[in-house]
Amino acid sequence: MMHSTLAMILLMYLTIQSSATETSTYTTKYDGIDLDEILNNDRLLTGYVNCLLDLGPCTADGKELKKNLPDAIENDCKKCTEKQRDGSERVMHFIIDNRPDDWVKLEEKYNADGSYKLKYLASKLTEADKETNITTSEENTKNASKESSKE
Repeated sequence: MMHSTLAMILLMYLTIQSSATETSTYTTKYDGIDLDEILNNDRLLTGYVNCLLDLGPCTADGKELKKNLPDAIENDCKKCTEKQRDGSERVMHFIIDNRPDDWVKLEEKYNADGSYKLKYLASKLTEADKETNITTSEENTKNASKESSKE
């Protein structure tokens, strides 16, 4: 994935915590955290955002996340497990889509070139194009079937 993919993995995915060595993965100690609970609770999410922005206190998992965030970004989340990667992308996408003001602040601190958001938006366009193509293809197939049955 890209350098900034984990810029915000970080943002929230509390599973990117570690006291890991160069070749190991981040600790899985926080992999059981309920991301839905955090993403659907403004107070909780704001607490993590404020922690990452040095605007408020950090929980133990927030401190670990904040400590590992620069390494995860710099090394393209090479120490992340698949679950951590998936969760971090989910969190980043949620913040981009639903809390753009927070994203701007986090991006400024952790991904100043804005590359992660650009890549995410490009992937959304690609997905929308695929959906459009599938729908168009299905409609064309139905129309062709109708035309064939008339003959």
